[in-house]
Amino acid sequence: MGLSYNKLWKLLIDKKINKTQLHEMTGVSKSTITKLAKGENVNTEILVKICQFLKCNIGDIVDIILERENYGNK
Repeated sequence: MGLSYNKLWKLLIDKKINKTQLHEMTGVSKSTITKLAKGENVNTEILVKICQFLKCNIGDIVDIILERENYGNK
Protein backbone atom coordinates (compact mmCIF):
# COMPACT_ATOMS: atom_id res chain seq x y z
CA MET A 1 0.00 0.00 0.00
CA GLY A 2 1.26 3.42 -0.86
CA LEU A 3 0.15 7.02 -0.99
CA SER A 4 -0.27 9.43 -3.85
CA TYR A 5 -0.28 13.17 -3.28
CA ASN A 6 -1.04 13.98 -6.94
CA LYS A 7 -4.31 15.60 -5.86
CA LEU A 8 -2.35 17.94 -3.57
CA TRP A 9 -0.02 19.05 -6.36
CA LYS A 10 -2.94 19.63 -8.73
CA LEU A 11 -4.78 21.64 -6.08
CA LEU A 12 -1.68 23.76 -5.48
CA ILE A 13 -1.36 24.40 -9.23
CA ASP A 14 -5.03 25.38 -9.39
CA LYS A 15 -4.51 27.82 -6.51
CA LYS A 16 -1.21 29.06 -7.99
CA ILE A 17 0.75 28.02 -4.90
CA ASN A 18 4.19 26.40 -5.18
CA LYS A 19 5.94 24.07 -2.73
CA THR A 20 8.02 26.87 -1.23
CA GLN A 21 4.91 28.94 -0.59
CA LEU A 22 3.19 25.89 0.96
CA HIS A 23 6.17 25.53 3.31
CA GLU A 24 6.16 29.22 4.22
CA MET A 25 2.39 29.55 4.65
CA THR A 26 1.82 26.36 6.67
CA GLY A 27 5.06 25.99 8.61
CA VAL A 28 5.46 22.46 7.22
CA SER A 29 9.19 21.77 7.00
CA LYS A 30 11.00 21.56 3.67
CA SER A 31 11.98 17.96 4.45
CA THR A 32 8.32 17.05 4.92
CA ILE A 33 7.41 18.75 1.63
CA THR A 34 10.15 16.60 0.04
CA LYS A 35 8.60 13.46 1.59
CA LEU A 36 5.25 14.45 0.11
CA ALA A 37 6.89 14.99 -3.29
CA LYS A 38 8.36 11.47 -3.09
CA GLY A 39 5.01 9.93 -2.05
CA GLU A 40 6.35 8.95 1.36
CA ASN A 41 4.37 8.68 4.59
CA VAL A 42 3.96 11.79 6.72
CA ASN A 43 2.23 12.42 10.01
CA THR A 44 -1.52 12.94 9.71
CA GLU A 45 -1.16 16.18 11.67
CA ILE A 46 0.79 17.54 8.70
CA LEU A 47 -1.97 16.54 6.30
CA VAL A 48 -4.57 18.17 8.56
CA LYS A 49 -2.50 21.38 8.70
CA ILE A 50 -2.31 21.45 4.89
CA CYS A 51 -6.06 20.77 4.62
CA GLN A 52 -6.84 23.60 7.03
CA PHE A 53 -4.69 25.96 4.98
CA LEU A 54 -6.24 24.87 1.68
CA LYS A 55 -9.75 24.61 3.19
CA CYS A 56 -10.27 21.07 1.95
CA ASN A 57 -10.68 17.50 3.19
CA ILE A 58 -7.90 14.92 3.37
CA GLY A 59 -9.39 12.99 0.44
CA ASP A 60 -8.89 16.12 -1.65
CA ILE A 61 -5.09 15.88 -1.30
CA VAL A 62 -4.18 12.21 -0.87
CA ASP A 63 -5.12 8.82 -2.37
CA ILE A 64 -4.31 5.40 -0.96
CA ILE A 65 -2.81 3.12 -3.60
CA LEU A 66 -3.72 -0.48 -2.87
CA GLU A 67 -1.32 -3.21 -3.90
CA ARG A 68 -3.09 -5.37 -6.45
CA GLU A 69 -1.59 -8.72 -5.40
CA ASN A 70 -3.06 -8.41 -1.90
CA TYR A 71 -6.62 -7.95 -3.13
CA GLY A 72 -6.89 -9.94 -6.38
CA ASN A 73 -7.31 -13.62 -7.17
CA LYS A 74 -4.70 -15.91 -5.70
